[in-house]
Amino acid sequence: MSIEIKRSVKPVDYHDAIALLEERMEKLINKKGKELIWFLEHNEIYTAGTSSNTNDIIDKTIKVIKTSRGGKITHHSHGQLICYFAIDLSKRNKDIRKFIISIENSIIETFSEFNIYTKSDRKNIGIWVNHDNESKKIGAIGIRVKKWIAYHGFSINIYNDLSKFKKIVPCGLKDKKVISLKYIAKVNYLKFGKILEQKLIKNLSVSNYS
Repeated sequence: MSIEIKRSVKPVDYHDAIALLEERMEKLINKKGKELIWFLEHNEIYTAGTSSNTNDIIDKTIKVIKTSRGGKITHHSHGQLICYFAIDLSKRNKDIRKFIISIENSIIETFSEFNIYTKSDRKNIGIWVNHDNESKKIGAIGIRVKKWIAYHGFSINIYNDLSKFKKIVPCGLKDKKVISLKYIAKVNYLKFGKILEQKLIKNLSVSNYS
């Protein structure tokens, strides 16, 4: 499968990352270049998706960057694993729903490798885990599809600072909480990323969509 796997060791500027992602998306539209799966981190930044609401900004002093992805407001920072992608859905029966399920399953299967049970939620998009008898969000998904190229991606809270989420209503969910993996189990960050990569490659295989 001709998907380029890219890993960035140092935090990547958000604007630079989106510019690269959009450039790759345009190349794929024009049938040039490879599909992309890119693992990285961002320095601290708040971003707002296309369905965001300014009422979800609790601390009005923070700067929130508008973006073209789906979803609402979230926070990125060190210790949060981000996966961006540019995937050609025209090679996958133009099945957006199955693509999202493939992403969700890749994350869920990765957690399962560490004996951690997580689940998706059709009503509240993302990946959820039970912690202290509450269902809490550990992974956020926000994509956009342009001319059957799916891009943007998802984030997973590994050991990031959750206090930053108190300045917003994360993903617009007032009655839900977010959680980091560090509060659930001690997991090697690099090992988690490598397993996630394997799951994505398997689940996004074109043969799975035939």
